[in-house]
Amino acid sequence: MTLRPLAAASVIALAISLGACQDGTFGGGGSTRHLTPIPPKTLALMQTKGMAQNDPILIRAYKKEAEMEVWKRGTSGQYALLKTFPICRWSGQLGPKTKQGDRQAPEGFYTITPGQMNPNSSYYLSFDTGYPNAFDRANGRTGNYIMVHGTCSSAGCFAMTDESIAEIYAIAREAFAGGQRAFQFQSYPFRMTAQNVAKFRNDPNAPFWKNLKEGSDYFEALREEPRVGVCGTRYVFGGTDAAAGSCSPKVDTLVAEKRERDEREVVELIAKGTAATRVVYQDGGQNPVFRQQPTNAFASLGSSNEAELAYAPKDYARHNLGEVSRPDSLAAGPQEFEIDTKGKPVMTAAAEAPIPTRAAAAALAGKGDGKATGGKGEKVGARTLMAKQAEPAAEPQKPATPARVTVADAEGDPSAYRKLFGNLFDKAAPAPATPAVDAAAVPAAPASEPAKPVKTAHAARPASAAAQTTRKDAPPHEAKKAEAKAPEKTGSVAPAKN
Repeated sequence: MTLRPLAAASVIALAISLGACQDGTFGGGGSTRHLTPIPPKTLALMQTKGMAQNDPILIRAYKKEAEMEVWKRGTSGQYALLKTFPICRWSGQLGPKTKQGDRQAPEGFYTITPGQMNPNSSYYLSFDTGYPNAFDRANGRTGNYIMVHGTCSSAGCFAMTDESIAEIYAIAREAFAGGQRAFQFQSYPFRMTAQNVAKFRNDPNAPFWKNLKEGSDYFEALREEPRVGVCGTRYVFGGTDAAAGSCSPKVDTLVAEKRERDEREVVELIAKGTAATRVVYQDGGQNPVFRQQPTNAFASLGSSNEAELAYAPKDYARHNLGEVSRPDSLAAGPQEFEIDTKGKPVMTAAAEAPIPTRAAAAALAGKGDGKATGGKGEKVGARTLMAKQAEPAAEPQKPATPARVTVADAEGDPSAYRKLFGNLFDKAAPAPATPAVDAAAVPAAPASEPAKPVKTAHAARPASAAAQTTRKDAPPHEAKKAEAKAPEKTGSVAPAKN
């Protein structure tokens, strides 16, 4: 009878380990990794920026850019960026973690205390993000053991290299030693710029991201740590009034001005044609600095990427990454596609070139032999020829504007994206021999024309295929026959190849 509770406990522990970055070695152990000093180069960087190693810190993480920033607060009370670290691996999609086992890295504002630092981690070193926080619990989100750790493997965590986590851990350790009781960890889907807000405006997570931007704006405008509260199912940000539980905290003038500037820029970007898009990953991503660099000396000439980064790729290329999780999904890369106002994926269907009308074909035939003839080859009288010459020349037809075709309904339904990117989500399931077809909106043919079959755009497409359509041109001898028989046609929507 005593074995049953033990068996149940082991099953629960196994389930937890499969759903998160299980790190069950808190406390205990005899490792000295947590005593690794801050690297001399980083200490020198602190001096150039007027920082002390025991000054308070704040950390910000960005999934899409796969970067983690460490900020330090100076004597002025404002934070300044100390150093940016590339993230070696994060899993899931852009968007918050909602439940145990979804492989999602969390997004939100979290508090890290000394008790959440793990000196004896199974992943070299780590600290617990504190997910789920009060906001997550208010929204019914579940999960635990969501870490920032070493070893380039993630099941919902932010995985750094061992060297990076050792440095971040040392910086946090010295801040705690200097008297900081806790530091704030801000996690975002991407940098909260006006460009990204405009680009991802129709994503199903857009309302949540707009709420996160309120906290980001506070920090960027004031360079002060925002006090975070929860009212209902929303974050609220501000000063002491937000910390005291106010659901309508005072908005600082500088913060309000920044929000207004960003909102104006978003409107301008949309007016200029910035497309609303969504990004889908097979299973998260990593910073490009960890990808294999070109070995050809000429391949890297003229590249300015290294100069633009806050870190040198050659330094991180030498880091030990350990066992990288799901390298096949990393190699595939993210799929970015346009969506409409309801979050439905759309693609552009190319239109065929206009086919010459019968009159235009006859005129071209007449120019070809230098003679004007009738329908049966008789000569046309001079009066008739003059009348034809007096007629105004027909304007050339403009190519039809590409039609935007809705191919799937993705309003909060992940299965709709499986229709569009079938092998992206489930490689085990073979693609059907005949993919499902969604009807495309095609303009009705004029009444004078005979009915033509409506061409459609396929919904199911391989993840690696570009979202575009092709046209097939008829052989030259076939086209000449069609000129004399086919009625006037302005173009049609070509089917997308699956």
